[in-house]
Amino acid sequence: MTIADGGTPDSAQDGATEFDGGTSRPGAADGPGPLFGAGSQFQEFVNDPRWALAMVRATVLEAAHPQVGAALIENSTFVAHPWRRLRNTLRSLQRMFGDDEQVRLREAARLNRLHARLNGTDPRGRPYSAMDPAVRAWVVATIFESTVTMCRLSGQPLEQHAMERLYTEFRAYLAAMGDEAGHLPPTLSEFWPYYDHVVAQELENTEAMRIILYKLFDHLPAPALLGGLPTLWATGRAVVGPLIGAITVASLPEPFRRRAGLPEMPGAQTLMQGAYLAVGLARFLPDGWVRADAIADLLALSPHSDDPRARAVTALHDKMRRAGALIRLITPLPPQPEPGFRTDAERSAEEFFREVLDQTGDGYLDWPDLAAMARELSTRLDLAEPEETRLYNAYADWWRELQTALDADGDGRVSAHEYAAAVPSLAGPALIKVAEVLFDATDKNGDQHIDADEYRTLFRTAFHRDTVGTDRTYTRGAFIGDFLAFMSGRRRSAAYDPLLAQA
Repeated sequence: MTIADGGTPDSAQDGATEFDGGTSRPGAADGPGPLFGAGSQFQEFVNDPRWALAMVRATVLEAAHPQVGAALIENSTFVAHPWRRLRNTLRSLQRMFGDDEQVRLREAARLNRLHARLNGTDPRGRPYSAMDPAVRAWVVATIFESTVTMCRLSGQPLEQHAMERLYTEFRAYLAAMGDEAGHLPPTLSEFWPYYDHVVAQELENTEAMRIILYKLFDHLPAPALLGGLPTLWATGRAVVGPLIGAITVASLPEPFRRRAGLPEMPGAQTLMQGAYLAVGLARFLPDGWVRADAIADLLALSPHSDDPRARAVTALHDKMRRAGALIRLITPLPPQPEPGFRTDAERSAEEFFREVLDQTGDGYLDWPDLAAMARELSTRLDLAEPEETRLYNAYADWWRELQTALDADGDGRVSAHEYAAAVPSLAGPALIKVAEVLFDATDKNGDQHIDADEYRTLFRTAFHRDTVGTDRTYTRGAFIGDFLAFMSGRRRSAAYDPLLAQA
């Protein structure tokens, strides 16, 4: 029985398995190696292109856990901002598995603060908590198991010692988070029965899992890099989206597929194995061509930004727009809007609600949406605990102001209709506090001005853009005024759109 069937992998039962063709791939090195940083198993896998398919599979298995699924539905921005969530997840993993122990400790503390805020009850009244150590262990287990499965499906199963080494690293990840050692079994041989038990007894056909499999890829918003090419994006998504869903379903443990009633299209197993083999060919490109962090940053690059790379992107966009016009002539695709980014144009109330306020994408504004804004800003600026707490408190105060002003029917949330009908001024005292926290986090020397160096640092860390040639100082009043103009005036902003509005 293989992992795809929910059982113990052949390599775990039969001992070391050589890579096909004798190719030395990740995991073949002798010796125990470091648990974190250069030379670890994780660092060898993170830039493997097959890992993209493996992480989609792991995310589905995470979402099938009822506690994780409930937390995703109520708190996550993965529907409205999937690319942003992908970048944040990748960046967090790199911090945790990097060489710098202080960075790892700081990131673990940040994750624990984030998880401590994610709790509630699911639609069946069952409590969930992102701090539940058993749940956190399952999330780590899915990444480990999906990495092992990735290697097997692409015809190069991990050797036994490499698998054990990778498992030890993931247990060390949990230990760095402060979790007790017992929630993941101590040995690899004990892991597989644990994994089979969770798959057979605890996973469910959750709403979050269904959204990932059957909605997310069919409606995936374009990354910032391709945001101005809706026709080409829609064409590619219409083909690739269903294929990714079918490949992912086919790779899930077979007992869970049956119990959850997940349909598998004919030939899906062959398609799945072919996909892993085809994607794996990219591993043989020159070193540095396939780097997960570089690709994520490139996808987040707006062609309208002042990043020097944007000039090349803009030129490429022009050529791709012409290709998109040709596609519209020869295909029956419905017409797609051609958005233009205008830094001086205001959004309609409906656009502002959808693109900025409704962070979770459920059609309503409530506390999880504003908490997601606070979480994103805290993450991008790498705020310390006191600053992070100030920011969350300011957003909580702002939510109370909005709820009082806009929640006409008293259901504890604000609909797009309620927002559009009232269109009040959102620049109340609480929102000013939010802006002040951001200003203080940027004004490192406390002189009540953001100088050119601080300004460039803000844009590199928070917005991942260069600000070449910026030499002015930013007063507290000017900074707060710009932030309020974006958040209350609904004015498009080359500074804040990449942070809060783009997917």
